[in-house]
Amino acid sequence: MNIFATVLTYVAPSANYRGESEENRSVMQKVTHRRFEYAIISPEAMRNALREILQGYGAPCNRERLHNEDQLAVRFEDYPYPEKYADDFIFGYFVADRKQIPEKIIKERGGFQYKRDSVLRMNLAKALEPYRHDSLLTQSPLTIKNPDAPWQNATTSALLHRETSLTPFQYPFAINLNDCRSDDSEQDQNYKDWLRYLLKGISELSGVAGNQARSYFEMAPASIVIRLSESLVAGYNTYGFKQDGSFPEVIDGILKDDYPGSEFYLGGQIVKEVLDVDTQAKLKEKSVNMFRMGSQALDAVAIKATGKGFGS
Repeated sequence: MNIFATVLTYVAPSANYRGESEENRSVMQKVTHRRFEYAIISPEAMRNALREILQGYGAPCNRERLHNEDQLAVRFEDYPYPEKYADDFIFGYFVADRKQIPEKIIKERGGFQYKRDSVLRMNLAKALEPYRHDSLLTQSPLTIKNPDAPWQNATTSALLHRETSLTPFQYPFAINLNDCRSDDSEQDQNYKDWLRYLLKGISELSGVAGNQARSYFEMAPASIVIRLSESLVAGYNTYGFKQDGSFPEVIDGILKDDYPGSEFYLGGQIVKEVLDVDTQAKLKEKSVNMFRMGSQALDAVAIKATGKGFGS
């Protein structure tokens, strides 16, 4: 069984997810699609936020982000151990220098896995609207030296130039539920708990790297389309949300019996605002699962996949 999903965020201004700065100009990362540039957010940024959310839920995590270093930095609690740590299990890892793993650890654990694929597969979050070359200018003030103070933070004033985009983002993710199983009953329950935490984390995803200390942008679903299926592929464009919040390929496909309606879970604004009453009635006849909140759709999938919901 596989979970395929596409999340559409709410609309909000974003000046985050920067590439290299050009002098005092903060440049957003972008990709070109046909004739336009679109702001993007890396899956690594979202995965890092999910890791910190899992830690907040109380899941055991091996890697911790250090925020007070001169560059991006992390610290590990232990050698990689997917049977013990939720983040090693869900996000995978790669041991670059195998000599760092002592023979004692290898023997104690009955062998050692030096690299592990991620259970959670994600792709770039792509803006729904093209980048329009909007910018914000803010003033960084001059710091006047206080004779009684021990330091002066900035000796000059600066005009800061930040590229900005007002848009929702959409991003797909996929999980093979067979990767979340174990023959050991206790370990199998741990994996199910961690999977449930992961789905709940996506329903509450925020704090995704970049300029988040100053700019608040939620990556939680305003709308979500989920397919729970034995199929090995989603079978549709996983970047299928349109500017009006609709997802015509999936909706038309269900109504025309291209897809089994019972495999789909729709949640959020696509149900509350986008689909009209007649279309919803036809989808219900096709056994489509519809919810007014994206979190409710993810909760229903968690119950189907693990036997428990977010409140368990």
